[in-house]
Amino acid sequence: MLAGGLAIEDLEALRVPLTGYCYRLLGSSSDTDDAVQETLIRASSKRDQYDPSRARLSTWVHRIATNVCIDMLRAAKRRALVMDVGSTGDTADLGAPLPPDMWVEPMPDSRLLDSRDPGGVVLQRESVRLAFIAALQYLTPHQRAVLVLRDVLVFTAQETAEILHTTVPAVNSALQRARASLDANRPDPFDIYSPEDAGQRDLLRRYVTAFESHDIAELTAVLREDAVASMPPFQWRLEGAQKIAAVTGASDSCAGARLVPCPINGAPGFGQYRPSDGVLRPFALVSVDIRDGQITQLVTFLGTQHRFAEFGLPESLRAEHVRGDR
Repeated sequence: MLAGGLAIEDLEALRVPLTGYCYRLLGSSSDTDDAVQETLIRASSKRDQYDPSRARLSTWVHRIATNVCIDMLRAAKRRALVMDVGSTGDTADLGAPLPPDMWVEPMPDSRLLDSRDPGGVVLQRESVRLAFIAALQYLTPHQRAVLVLRDVLVFTAQETAEILHTTVPAVNSALQRARASLDANRPDPFDIYSPEDAGQRDLLRRYVTAFESHDIAELTAVLREDAVASMPPFQWRLEGAQKIAAVTGASDSCAGARLVPCPINGAPGFGQYRPSDGVLRPFALVSVDIRDGQITQLVTFLGTQHRFAEFGLPESLRAEHVRGDR
């Protein structure tokens, strides 16, 4: 128990919602970790200043988190997805990589979705989708905080004003501007991911089988005609089911690769493993979006092999690993 009747457990219980909040503002996994840790340190050091008669603990701690995040954002660039800024190509030639701080980074569902709020899981998934996080980057840090606090975390206008050290009219005005800007940059519609949806499970199984067997015809069938594939940190993307299937199917680098399911940003995803010295080792995280019963977007995050454990993925697979093992 901390001084003032505030327990360590009380603060730790806010780690997941704080992670979701800071990630929506920052778009970076490493920056989010730093922001959450700094928030909890500051909250612990200022625990004697917390007055439960004046504000909920969540309101008080989110005020600290907002200050931390906005300080971090003052010198930060806008993060994006490749489809927002990248150029299309017809080959697997990726060109030169760009700095990692240009791109929205993936996060595991386990760190973003609050299991204590099962009724809000659909909103949680929608609001951590990669495209939504990228759309938030068009807002100013203040507008971003207002929109997330009001429309995602459902704080009242009064609580939001307290968190941001402003007034209710100022919050309402900022929220109106944020919604208008978000509407202008709103991502394409997509099917809400449900792990219990048999149709989605079958689609993902078909994609895995086609990818691992280099079946170009089946890859084309599971992809929407206007599907997009990208590979940050490279400013490259492929558009169209036939192009994506042809490049994927003809790629020698994917020979023997395997995909292991893992949720990413409230959507289906995979850890891609590639053969090396007789075992299959982590290569990259792959995020998938589904629209109208087909795959509409594939984002392969190169350079993420060191993060597999964070997503609940094993460090390696047997070389004889087959689809039936999953």
